[in-house]
Parts: sequence; structure tokens; C-alpha cells
Amino acid sequence: MRITRVYTRKGDKGKTGLVDGSRVSKASPRVEAYGDVDELNSCLGLIRAEQSDPEIEDALRKIQNDLFIVGADLASPMSINVPRIDKPYVDRLEKITDKLLKELDPLKEFILPGGSRVGSMVHIARCIARRAERRAVTVAEGDETNMQVIAYINRLSDLLFVMARAINKRADKREESVDFKARP
Repeated sequence: MRITRVYTRKGDKGKTGLVDGSRVSKASPRVEAYGDVDELNSCLGLIRAEQSDPEIEDALRKIQNDLFIVGADLASPMSINVPRIDKPYVDRLEKITDKLLKELDPLKEFILPGGSRVGSMVHIARCIARRAERRAVTVAEGDETNMQVIAYINRLSDLLFVMARAINKRADKREESVDFKARP
């Protein structure tokens, strides 16, 4: 597919086209869901530009490519033949998570999102992933949806949490526990 023009004027009245050619509101749950996936993908691009760890770079590059498939999957009714997320995508995220977890101490309490600049950015990406997951669940509640998309985004948010912790550990940034006893 070749993109020859950025603007088409077809969306000027608040509608957009799905892969099957149907027109829906730009505020529809499906469009909201793949819009959040797009936002997440852009955030991961920023993280890639800010970090220098080859292992993290490789993982994020693959995830960014996956997210285009996630977006296409969400933008396509199940009757349309498009690339779809399936279990091997989810399994790959679990393998990366397990590998990073091996270098981390187990958590005993909640931690504050933060640490290094890149670690903090990954925590933001995790929050965007959680929102994308909620939106994908909304789509699934109202329309037939590839449930592996929800599993993928769920596992991705888990991975991003672990990745933020690993990045912070590699940067010698101490994790701060939540102080539930703190009072103003």
C-alpha cells in the first residue's frame, strides 16, 4: 500500500472509514481503541529515541511493529481478512518479561512510578497501554473482537512495568515505595 496523500477530506464531518469500508464516528469505541494504540506506539518511539540499551531497543522495535497489527486488528471487523494478533505474539512478550524479571528483586510493596527519565517514560507508556486495553475491552463487549488483542495489550502493560523497573535498575535508580502513612 502506498500513501500518496495525507489528507482526504473524508473525515471532516467526524466520520472515519474502517478496513471493510464502513464509516463510523471518530468517537466510536473501536476508533478510540486503535487511537490509544497509536498513541502508545508513538510514546514507545519517543522512548526508543531516548534510550541506548540494545536489548530494550530490540524489544521496543518489535513491539512497535506489533502495535500496527494490533491497530489493524481493532480497525477490522472479524469478517475481514487482515493480519491478526495471535498467541505467539503474546508468548513473545511473556518471554521478554520473564527475562527482565530475572534481574529484579521481587516486589514487596507498591512503588512510585519514576526513577530515570527513560524509566519514567516507560511507566507513562504502561498507563497508555492500560487505557488501550480498557478501550479494547469496550469494543469486545459490543462487537466480535479478536480476544488475543486484549491478551496482548494486557501482557504488554505488564512487560512495560517490568521494563521500567529494569531500566531504572540498570541506571542505578532506587525504587521508591509508596508511603501509605504519609499525611499532609
